[in-house]
Amino acid sequence: MAVTLRDVAVRAGVSRSAVSRTFTEGASVSAKTRAKVEKAAAELRYSPNAIASSLTTGRTKLIGLVSNNFHNPLFLEVFDLFTRGLQERGLRPLLVNLSNETDPANSVRMLRQYSVDGVIVASSTLPPSFAEAFRDAGVPVVHSFGRYTTSPHVHVVGIDNIACGRMAAEALIARGHRSIAFLGGPEKATSTQDRAGGFLDALSRHPDIKVGISYASAYSFDAGRAEMQRLLQNTPAEAYFCGDDVLSIGALSAIRDAGLRVPDDIGIIGLNDMEMARWENINLTTIRQPVAQIIGASIDLAVETIQNPDRHPETRLFPCRVIERGTLRPVSPMQP
Repeated sequence: MAVTLRDVAVRAGVSRSAVSRTFTEGASVSAKTRAKVEKAAAELRYSPNAIASSLTTGRTKLIGLVSNNFHNPLFLEVFDLFTRGLQERGLRPLLVNLSNETDPANSVRMLRQYSVDGVIVASSTLPPSFAEAFRDAGVPVVHSFGRYTTSPHVHVVGIDNIACGRMAAEALIARGHRSIAFLGGPEKATSTQDRAGGFLDALSRHPDIKVGISYASAYSFDAGRAEMQRLLQNTPAEAYFCGDDVLSIGALSAIRDAGLRVPDDIGIIGLNDMEMARWENINLTTIRQPVAQIIGASIDLAVETIQNPDRHPETRLFPCRVIERGTLRPVSPMQP
């Protein structure tokens, strides 16, 4: 039979409430009592029951980790960092896949059934209404990789996608390209809209450069490859800003299968700097999104919000930078 809290209390010669306080973070218990309880627990190989503890404290230590982009390899890195970071804080992640979900009320209802202490929405493509639905239900929430706004309705941690779009355009302009295009993810995704907006804004100051724009059906290898194959049926641009790295890798596959060379015939710049971008056979020039910093700040903000649910919503942005590798030609000496 499993060892119970009562067994530990009897062995230690203390009350059950003393045992409970010993294993409750922040509870008051003397050093002498704590030592007796811990010794008895070790002798009996007792481990506190998390479910029973939640009934006492009113906290489950469950954090709903909500996303919708499970086919993107970047999110293997994201989930690894999130789950380890939460566990290091004594919290337990409850992973929720919203890939086919369109109604935020369904996800709110499901996570409330598990009495989560808070929610982290980890997605750059889910609309703000998903995070706002948790807020409206009284659940502490942080939107990680969310859309930047100067007046957020929920806590947002991420990057300025408009600035990243400008950065990509400027990198291509600096290399002297006269025909430049954006190959984005789904057109309705806020990250796609903002990256395209910044890209087009930077190019609007260069009317002599031919500009193109197209969208893939998803942020995936297959979608990036299919869209580039379609573009190659006509005269392609000299260089493309692909909406993320996995789209870029799909585009590279299509370009190379067509017998063209990168970057000699077509240049590519991505966004994220996922692990695969650094592989020798890919060697992708890209814009680095500081994923680890975003995740660390998201966890910090989630914990702070659980402790203070009335905390005013804030936005925390992290800067990005171009990582030079092998899919863009060198900067033109004629350019500033």
